[in-house]
Amino acid sequence: MRLTRFIIVGGFCALLNSVAVIVLVRNGMESVTASLVAFGPVLLIGYACHALFTFGTEPSRQSFTRYTVAVAANFPIWIAALYLLCDVLKISIAVAAPVTTVVIFLWNYGSAHWAFVRRARPAAPVSGD
Repeated sequence: MRLTRFIIVGGFCALLNSVAVIVLVRNGMESVTASLVAFGPVLLIGYACHALFTFGTEPSRQSFTRYTVAVAANFPIWIAALYLLCDVLKISIAVAAPVTTVVIFLWNYGSAHWAFVRRARPAAPVSGD
């Protein structure tokens, strides 16, 4: 069930991000700049939706920090892929943005799980004398 909720929220955020980047690029921004502008709003919306809907956790500063780090970690992949697809291969942003989103989906699921569902490490076994 959690995977289904993640797919719903992740799909919504991916769509929101792709639309924002496409609109910004079509209005004259470079793909990197458009991605930076779209990053903040999509980050906030994604965090709120994942905290409340996907993982059913109380939003906290710690989980927001972990989520931000996790999402920011895939940001260089997003930028590199857009550069490769749009600038080098001359593929339309309307195709490149969704393709890039699909490529990083698994990373996002693992990193979101890490951000919201932190389990304490089990204590090391104590050896008897």
